[in-house]
Amino acid sequence: MEKVADRPIVMSGIRPTGILHLGSYFGALKNYVRMQEEYECYFMVADLHSLTTHPDTKTLRQHVLHVVSEYIACGLDPDKAALYCQSDVYETSELYFYLNTLAYKGELEKTTTFKDKARQQPQNINAALLTYPVLQAADILLHRALYVPVGKDQEQHLEMARNFAARFNHRYGEIFPEPVAFNFGEELVKVPSLDGTGKMSKSENQNATLYLSDDDELIRKKVMKAKTDQGPQEPNTPMPDYIENIFQLMRLTGNEEAYNKFLLDYNNCNIRYGDMKKQLAEDMIRFIMPVREKAREIRNNETYLKEILEKGAAKSGKSAKNTMELVRKAVGIKYF
Repeated sequence: MEKVADRPIVMSGIRPTGILHLGSYFGALKNYVRMQEEYECYFMVADLHSLTTHPDTKTLRQHVLHVVSEYIACGLDPDKAALYCQSDVYETSELYFYLNTLAYKGELEKTTTFKDKARQQPQNINAALLTYPVLQAADILLHRALYVPVGKDQEQHLEMARNFAARFNHRYGEIFPEPVAFNFGEELVKVPSLDGTGKMSKSENQNATLYLSDDDELIRKKVMKAKTDQGPQEPNTPMPDYIENIFQLMRLTGNEEAYNKFLLDYNNCNIRYGDMKKQLAEDMIRFIMPVREKAREIRNNETYLKEILEKGAAKSGKSAKNTMELVRKAVGIKYF
């Protein structure tokens, strides 16, 4: 297999169907910022993927620019990592077609995400929705990425990408590495929802999710509504999940002193949850405000954003072109 890059290649993407939240940051972006220092990174805004659920495309541009501005505000450096839109790299669709010839209806229908989406939108079970994992595989294999930072919910899709790479290599010759999940060997951080019912999410309870664009008063309002109880009645009582969630959120902000103080209060049965939530709200404001303000400043400079996306598209396009030359030759449709 031809050498791809001097450094191992990392590829990941996010759909522009919502704004980023604390879960996005601690579960993904924080690692992306670290990865760009050590790896050849391609970070994509998956605008083509978003079309499978038929969103209002009038807002698509706004959402794309919002995601890119928050990527940069969180620490991604366009000089170190390629930040680009999926639709700007036309070779994606070509590789998507070749991989579709190696994908089978039965296996696609069994994917968890397809079954979930089909249940949520029974009137819109389109072909692109069915072949969503194939397009995702094309995104990864187009750069011949070895590492893909993914959460538990995407492990099935990554396994399918490995299968498609192996099938292509078996049929046409060794072109693609089989990509593996990657997170520096550490357990992925799952940021809890404020209502104690799971993790923060773009699509679930928005009042229980802290977004990187929330203003100070909204952050206070959301945090003060976090689920609590009357407190422990005996020293060193195990915490219910929803109380443990609040402590985890406090720890994520980096305020170890406050965390230790309230933990001691909890174990001594004299915790005041109102005071704890007030402290957590201020810690969250201190954490989110710089990202929010920097992202807003970046969005106000559309010339800069245009330059960033063009630069990312050029770098990604060069990588894609190199891969597709090998693919066409391997498939046998490069005639001269």
